[in-house]
Amino acid sequence: MRLLLDTHLLLWSAFSVARLPPDAIPLLEDPENELNFSAASLWEVAIKSSIERPDFNVDARLLRRGLLDNGYREIAISSEHAVAIAALPAIHKDPFDRILVAQSLVENVTLVTSDVMVSRYAGSIRYFQG
Repeated sequence: MRLLLDTHLLLWSAFSVARLPPDAIPLLEDPENELNFSAASLWEVAIKSSIERPDFNVDARLLRRGLLDNGYREIAISSEHAVAIAALPAIHKDPFDRILVAQSLVENVTLVTSDVMVSRYAGSIRYFQG
């Protein structure tokens, strides 16, 4: 199964495994699953780190390198992803989460999230309480 991890799950899997929802660990550790991250997550980390949000105290370049070194695949943001946002219902206002939902729909990957609002979108979304 192709999985797209939301930003918090990426951060927890890279730096704080103890914060991962226990039910998500088997899914993330299954060698049959392909783990993906979005350029949008790195963008979010870079922005929120630069304004010194404590939960985003990470160098986005180091995070990217670590993810790639550990077999994660990057999904770039395309214009197709951007325009797909227009078709999404206004469930969530966060632009980073909305692009992740759009990417999961366009790329036909399962979005793995710890955000209950994101889990309300249609499509292949797996919610794990964080």
